[in-house]
Amino acid sequence: MAAIRESTEQRIELPSYLSRDTLGPWGTFLQQVETVTPWLDPALHPWIETLRRPKRILIVDVPIKRDNGVIVHYEGYRVQHNLSRGPGKGGIRYHPSVTLAEVMALSAWMSIKNAVVNVPYGGAKGGIRVDPKRLSQNELERLTRRYTSEINVLIGPDKDIPAPDLNTNEQVMAWMMDTYSMNQGRTSPGVVTGKPVSLGGSLGRADATGRGVFIVARSVARKHSVPIEDARVVVQGFGNVGEAAARIFSENNAKVIAVQDDSGTVYNERGLDVGALRRFRQNAGTLLGFPGGERLDNESFWELPCDFLIPAAMEGQISAARAAKIKARFVVEGANGPTVPEADRILQDHDVTVVPDVLANAGGVTVSYFEWVQDISSFFWTEAEINMRLERILTEAFEAVWQVAEQKKLALRTAAYVVACHRVLAARAQRGLYP
Repeated sequence: MAAIRESTEQRIELPSYLSRDTLGPWGTFLQQVETVTPWLDPALHPWIETLRRPKRILIVDVPIKRDNGVIVHYEGYRVQHNLSRGPGKGGIRYHPSVTLAEVMALSAWMSIKNAVVNVPYGGAKGGIRVDPKRLSQNELERLTRRYTSEINVLIGPDKDIPAPDLNTNEQVMAWMMDTYSMNQGRTSPGVVTGKPVSLGGSLGRADATGRGVFIVARSVARKHSVPIEDARVVVQGFGNVGEAAARIFSENNAKVIAVQDDSGTVYNERGLDVGALRRFRQNAGTLLGFPGGERLDNESFWELPCDFLIPAAMEGQISAARAAKIKARFVVEGANGPTVPEADRILQDHDVTVVPDVLANAGGVTVSYFEWVQDISSFFWTEAEINMRLERILTEAFEAVWQVAEQKKLALRTAAYVVACHRVLAARAQRGLYP
């Protein structure tokens, strides 16, 4: 077991499954908490331990019958990290590498993210260790419905609200909403966000995270007097987040010169046609072979001189070795946890400004909040209204973080954690303990 801090009365130790020394993503989060602690109001220090311990961890068995009649079992998780500021909020991911440590870290980052943008949610996250590409559509539906039934004890419109994440989408959310509603005996659209618009989903949700990446990137660029027009942009990940961010940068006259996904990297010094690239990938299932760009070695991607590097794939992609090669002015984190702590320090030493995930990719949860509000009120907004509100919230959040960074001479990640941890811990302290 790993000791996390000393007190004058006793040595406080965490159970082994919470140790930063053995669990990558969770260990990263604990290091981030340690980094920010000296900058927090000393009156809140007695409550910091609540950040290091998830409120609830649920591990479930998810058995389904495959189309061939064979029964198989998958392991699923739902973690509620902190509920001091409101119901849990966080996505569901389907991936063969999903682990409890990863889901714990993602739930904790949701606590921070929701507090940074000041929406009334706590942090939660869920996932199933499965390769969804090996399941038929019917098997995927059975998996989703069984998992939803297993975590039914935790979720609800005023308890914990799932959303899409890696390898899940609005169809998965529709199945989750329907399953929960059947178990409740009434339609409950507010139990999940990211649903189809026909079932109470919100306009603008599909592009929200990528649009938020652009809004925050533009905000930090303005602080450094860097114009978006003709800015060189490289994007890792070409799913919902990366594609939307690349497209919106391109629409604002930036040059997206490289895109990388799990199939490889394409590059064009003069700028890629993002729309054409999207259509090519939809038809071919790969980026490679795109006629408007050339193939680039995956590691060379990290060495490209650019204004904006947008990591929008998996966590842990910017290692120390890669950080030393990066020639970007700004790293704007579209993914959750893409930069390991040692890499963060290297980027800071190289004068690369990192806009952290908890701020940069918060557009998705912000519009999820809008969807939840619309479901509760049964009154829906136009896409223009949603984009306007999204820009206001993210711009205000960026300004709050920037002010703390300037006042305390901190990196933006540390400043974001100061803002968020203060809000979470103040709520925890004001609520007190029960009983």
